[in-house]
Amino acid sequence: MFDIKWIRENPEAFDGGLKLRGMDASAAQLIALDATRRAAQTELQDLQRQRNEASKAIGAAKSRGEDAAEEMAAAQGLKEAFQKLELEERGHGEALKTALAAFPNMPAEGVPEGVDEGDNVEIRRWGEKPKIAGEAKQHFELGEALALMDFERAAKISGARFVVLSGALARLERALAGFMLDLHTGEYGYTEVAPPILVREQAAFGTGNLPKFAEDLFKTVDDYWLIPTAEMPLTNLVAGEILAEADLPLRFTAYTPCFRAEAGAAGKDTRGMIRQHQFGKVEMVSIAHPNESDAEHERMTNCAEEVLRRLDLSYRTVVLSTGDLGFSARKTYDIEVWLPGQDTYREISSCSNCGDFQARRMSGRFRPSGAKGTEFVHTLNGSGLAVGRTLVAVLENYQNADGSITVPEVLRDRMGGMERIA
Repeated sequence: MFDIKWIRENPEAFDGGLKLRGMDASAAQLIALDATRRAAQTELQDLQRQRNEASKAIGAAKSRGEDAAEEMAAAQGLKEAFQKLELEERGHGEALKTALAAFPNMPAEGVPEGVDEGDNVEIRRWGEKPKIAGEAKQHFELGEALALMDFERAAKISGARFVVLSGALARLERALAGFMLDLHTGEYGYTEVAPPILVREQAAFGTGNLPKFAEDLFKTVDDYWLIPTAEMPLTNLVAGEILAEADLPLRFTAYTPCFRAEAGAAGKDTRGMIRQHQFGKVEMVSIAHPNESDAEHERMTNCAEEVLRRLDLSYRTVVLSTGDLGFSARKTYDIEVWLPGQDTYREISSCSNCGDFQARRMSGRFRPSGAKGTEFVHTLNGSGLAVGRTLVAVLENYQNADGSITVPEVLRDRMGGMERIA
């Protein structure tokens, strides 16, 4: 969400940011909408002045014992004109707010320019790709052969893009989530939260998911939406609040189910667990001081990468180009894990610095020490990690020639000492 005052003062910078995202210049149209609203505000102020004068004239006439019918009629006319213009001004304000809400965040300085994901820039790799005996199988082949991953029964219950895990794979998924939460809370200072997974429309607006991406979400009843990520409730914990500067940064983490309609994913990843309507994810959210958000972004990305390092899973990290940035992000790192069965890297985490973009939409502020005024906080979010995709990575990277799966050493205590799933 943008401050129209900033756009008025920096139209070229605003249009330049839109151009980097492949969008048309729009500052002039927004400034015109704002001018209409401001003109109505000025006219309202003038009408209010006239109403005040008319009220005084009525009082003066009555104090002299004169008939004030003419003055009262004039005052009534001014009242009606004021009410009509007030509705118009409110409409102009809503039109401007709606228009502003449709524009994505501006890319941060230094984000690589590009059209799409093909222009993303790899910045580092870690780990050795495993040597798989024979032809590497994909996770769904392994899971189905073990009779622990059932897509047919899931489809019977819920339709396509769902899965039923059972036995050791269900336990492995739980072990992964617990491992991630314990790492983030125990070693990186995140506070674990158990948030609602149903949120109101205003919360979804605050993070930038609504109104633009309504078709990607599941709406229930009474203005409730199922969360596509715990970013939504965690970020909104500070909505409408004024924090003390000394309280920053706030770091939250949560493991929740997530729900996505995948409206634009027809034909993509139709088999397996890569792209599902319901999946588990450990999310990290930071509420940071504007001067510290860049450093917090690097820290958060390292927290996500550390999960993969502890699991000894090879990955690479890329910085997204301007054409591939998410709606609310000013800079994003994607972490992609190696999947032998697919013979490629696949995204397993996305860590974004949203600057004050979300904070403006949800009115999240802090008061600098010794200052009277307030400033908007910066918000950051990142997957730490997508649990289902991490399960996929473990299956494919730890597969054995006989179809069994070696349990990563770091998870064995959580698996009751189990070393192999067979």
